[in-house]
Amino acid sequence: MTTPSLPTPNLYWFIPSSGDGRQLGQPSRPASFAYLSQIAQAADVLGFDGVLLPTGGTNEDTLIVASALSSLTRQLRFLVALRPGLLSPVLAARLTASLDRITGGRVNLNIVSGSGNFDHEGLNLSQEERYALTDEWLGVFRALLAGETVDHEGTHLSVHGGRSLLPSVQRPYPPIFFGGSSEPALRVAGEHVDVYLSWGERPEQVAEKFERVRAQAAQHGRTVRFGLRAHIIVRETEEEAWAAADRLIADLSDEDIARSHQAFLSSGSEGQRRQSQLNGGTRASLKVGKNLWAGVGLVRGGAGTAFVGSAENVAEALREYQAVGVETFILSGYPHLEEAYRTAELLFPALGRTSPVFTHRDVAPAPTTDAEQELNYSGRFRSI
Repeated sequence: MTTPSLPTPNLYWFIPSSGDGRQLGQPSRPASFAYLSQIAQAADVLGFDGVLLPTGGTNEDTLIVASALSSLTRQLRFLVALRPGLLSPVLAARLTASLDRITGGRVNLNIVSGSGNFDHEGLNLSQEERYALTDEWLGVFRALLAGETVDHEGTHLSVHGGRSLLPSVQRPYPPIFFGGSSEPALRVAGEHVDVYLSWGERPEQVAEKFERVRAQAAQHGRTVRFGLRAHIIVRETEEEAWAAADRLIADLSDEDIARSHQAFLSSGSEGQRRQSQLNGGTRASLKVGKNLWAGVGLVRGGAGTAFVGSAENVAEALREYQAVGVETFILSGYPHLEEAYRTAELLFPALGRTSPVFTHRDVAPAPTTDAEQELNYSGRFRSI
């Protein structure tokens, strides 16, 4: 059931650049460029607004992947990660402008401050220091892309006569996304970012964070938009969806779950701790809302909740988050190729969106990798 008073949200998909598979903890599909290309092209033709490219030691570099995939897509936007402290703001501004120009203005930026100490990457900072660095970094970065010559002498950065000579297509710079649940993160969000991202928590928890970001932004005379990052398991019936959720974690051992839970709770990330507290480190209490499931976070770091259910019920759940301010949902599902099709076919109509593929079902493309030959596609994937 949809609510006519709420606009159709922006929907982004996910590029699994560290591998993909049908079950958590078992990446059976390597992140080959051929496979990532299929997912990006599927998201493009299905009508998703954009894709998130994750960052981390096991992921292919986001800027390089986005540059390569942009030439294979037409309208898809790329939400690429930039890491303050690991990349100078001057170089980041030049890379951003180049990528935005090459893609024809299809770049969004995801500023990732990280958590804990990163000795292996040459960055050893406390939480307060990381966000103080991010604050300085974003101030310099935004000014550079706005066309200013920057002189900055701060605690963490020293820039004199800094310039980004080639402008980005999007002015003054591509939209800046950012997430973080700690107080220092919320202060950075209020002062610098365009879209504040939350991982999937209960609606009242998300609403409380959004209010705190709004209050921080108001101190700077700014407004901030909001997004939500979560997974999705949508099927034609509730029973099918919840059975698929159970299969996703069927082969996880109790030892793996316990080990991951302890690691997440000791993380320097407040957001990660909040995700892990939702599942409690056990299979026994994973349904944390009518259609919100915390099973993904048993062993996966980062976003750990999924919307699970029939298209109508999942759409109704998304509307609850829209009601507290979410404009953009960044979704993902295992495996990402098949689930992109499911989401477009089932969820899009329930949200009032039209997918070009399913407007003409007789021309819907079938996947072509060897791993997909088992699928029989005739308007929808069967019994995956």
